[in-house]
Amino acid sequence: MLPNQSGKLRVLVVDDSSFMRMVIRSVLEKDPAIEVVGVAVDGVEGVEKALALRPDLITMDIEMPRLDGISALRQIMAKCPTRVLMVSTLTCEGARATFEALDAGALDYIPKNVTDSADAQRVFREELLRKVKGAAPSFLGRRFSSLVTPSAVPRVTPPPRPAPSRLPHQRVQYVGIGASTGGPVALQEVLGRLPANFPHGIMVAIHMPKAFTGPYAERLNSKCSLQIREANDGDILQPGVALVAPGGRHTALVRQGNSVVVRTLATTDCPQYIYVPSVDHMITSLADASNGAMLGVILTGMGADGFKGMKHLKEKGGATIAQDEATSTIYGMPRACVEGGVADSVLPLTQIGPEIARIAG
Repeated sequence: MLPNQSGKLRVLVVDDSSFMRMVIRSVLEKDPAIEVVGVAVDGVEGVEKALALRPDLITMDIEMPRLDGISALRQIMAKCPTRVLMVSTLTCEGARATFEALDAGALDYIPKNVTDSADAQRVFREELLRKVKGAAPSFLGRRFSSLVTPSAVPRVTPPPRPAPSRLPHQRVQYVGIGASTGGPVALQEVLGRLPANFPHGIMVAIHMPKAFTGPYAERLNSKCSLQIREANDGDILQPGVALVAPGGRHTALVRQGNSVVVRTLATTDCPQYIYVPSVDHMITSLADASNGAMLGVILTGMGADGFKGMKHLKEKGGATIAQDEATSTIYGMPRACVEGGVADSVLPLTQIGPEIARIAG
């Protein structure tokens, strides 16, 4: 998989902060499976070293002198496509720049949260290693960076499909969607194919920090026909509206009369969930609140978050869809559902939106 004799994952670190270069290099070099092959102090040097060193992966700061990270990313993707993880500030501006970078071809992002807090430093170290090592098996061809409108998406020949869901269409009342790595672009593709008058409420959980989910929902809202916004405690799932679970907290759905209502929970209230917001918790609670009258969808992402929720949904009689391997940036979350036998349909990304509309129509 890795084009070097050592078998290590070769990483180039691009950041104008000497402190961040030192921190990132120190964290990565402590792992015997990773080799830092170079550092660069700005985007210009980053492009030059990417071409010269041909690393397996690049960590790329966004705000840099001479050439910013997004411009450098675009040059690298045009000249020598490489896995790139953006190092993003935890601000709304940082979020917007990060989503622009993901559209330009970045694989994922690492929130820059290195403060005097020992907890923040630990979280950054763990997130950096997890995402760098998790990116190693990703396939660069699984990129849908031009997903602005459905017509812009290259068509993919679908693989053989499992039997369609046994759930009667009229029983679907809600849709729950979960994603992680590669999810921001994938979700735009899926939601972009649903009409403004979609007849059911949609709840989305994607692994993002607190500062990112609001700007992400605004971005989706500007590009899709549906109304899309970040969820607030007490919101009701309504037809034609997709709510994005807020970052930094878990989201549960509860039955309240004839409605299904959002309840947000502190992470300390649900210590069993590693990923935030938890896809498992969202889908499990929505399955219970709807008594199984829902469609669960798992898109690209690392790990197995969502499998337990989808298993619970199947036990309640719900319908399920998982993204296929060929179009997943990281096949971890969908793979867990497929191999665990809880996916009714396994579809390429471009077919998931139309299938949601068909099942829930």
